[in-house]
Amino acid sequence: MAENKKPRRAKGTGTIQKRTVTRNGKQHTYWEAQITVGNDSGSGKQKRRAFTGATQKEVREKKQKAVVAVQDGDYFEPSKITVGGWFDLWFKDYCGDKKYLTVKQYKSMTETHIRPALGAVKLGKLTTPMIQSFYNELQRTGRTITEKDEKSGKRITKQAPLSAKTVKNIHGIMSKALSTAVDVGYIKSNPAERVTLPRVEKKEIHPLTDSQVKALMSACSGHEYDRVFKLILFTGLREGEALGLTWDCIDFESGTIRVVKQLQKRPERDGGYTLAPLKNDKARSITAAPFVMKLLKEQETAQLLQRLQSAEAWQGWQNMEERKTGFVFTRPNGRHLDVTMVYKEYKKISADLGIPESRVHDLRHTFAVLSLQNGDPIKTVQDNLGHATAAFTLDVYGHVSEKMKEDSAARMQQYIENLA
Repeated sequence: MAENKKPRRAKGTGTIQKRTVTRNGKQHTYWEAQITVGNDSGSGKQKRRAFTGATQKEVREKKQKAVVAVQDGDYFEPSKITVGGWFDLWFKDYCGDKKYLTVKQYKSMTETHIRPALGAVKLGKLTTPMIQSFYNELQRTGRTITEKDEKSGKRITKQAPLSAKTVKNIHGIMSKALSTAVDVGYIKSNPAERVTLPRVEKKEIHPLTDSQVKALMSACSGHEYDRVFKLILFTGLREGEALGLTWDCIDFESGTIRVVKQLQKRPERDGGYTLAPLKNDKARSITAAPFVMKLLKEQETAQLLQRLQSAEAWQGWQNMEERKTGFVFTRPNGRHLDVTMVYKEYKKISADLGIPESRVHDLRHTFAVLSLQNGDPIKTVQDNLGHATAAFTLDVYGHVSEKMKEDSAARMQQYIENLA
């Protein structure tokens, strides 16, 4: 950029100047103003800020607004870092309090959605309308799908809408990252706070019916994962919590199970399988049905027998002292169970029973529904499931409580009719 004319101060406008520069052989004229916005904390020298625009009036308005902000102590120096650069810094320095899987999900969504759309935007220039437009576009063309073309028979890719739930999750990441940027002084306010989010339809749960529970009990009998599935079904444990259960958490005398950790599958580069904190860091104790404690006693006996039969091939606990903190559910060689294999085996069983859409997690839902239908207080169900609040439990299983209200009304009607 080469200047070929001396800057000329506009009459009566203070430090506003008209400039003409040459870019790629063409002359461009614009107006510029500079003001002092403060002093450098290191050197003590004055910090100057320049404002440019196509007209003298535009620059004067920008300058006057900044002068007032400086005088009122409200002036904020916009950061020059890009949105992508800020997310890099945020993940590196400000996500240490977040769990492994949380950060992994954040990074995945950032790379897939946020960075391609907004990564090059200056953080200080990011606005609410920009973010709103980004969310709106995600709802129209946010995911790529592959389908068969009816005419050619070939597989083609096309853009499809992203679910409202996923858009809301992306907003959660944006909001957290930008809130931190406000806290550390990179931006003055969070532009993600004022957007309009799509309405999220409550996801329907699919607990097993009484007949399906009976059929599952029969189908699992003698299966390698029989006790795992039944434990989840009759305690409401999450799959990772059941697979991460260790013997020191089982109290046969009191009939209780302490839930303090979960088995989590990670890539080998990140350490592979590990025992991780619970989903909401809320340890809990479950008073289990005698049937469940009997299952665990059977598992204890079966595992001891496997240890004897495996001899030197056993890879689990090596002595009775180590066994106290060893896994409750193991393979025949003593190694912990594989999350993927447990999932696949359940899908095979459920498909054979005519419920192919059923998941291991639906056993947990079934426990919750059975508990409510049998009259357990919502607070007890919340504690057993490890939910953060009773309100969340009611939100997930509200349809069950509504059915219970209907049943209660029917019983009251029957009582009234009997009075006649």
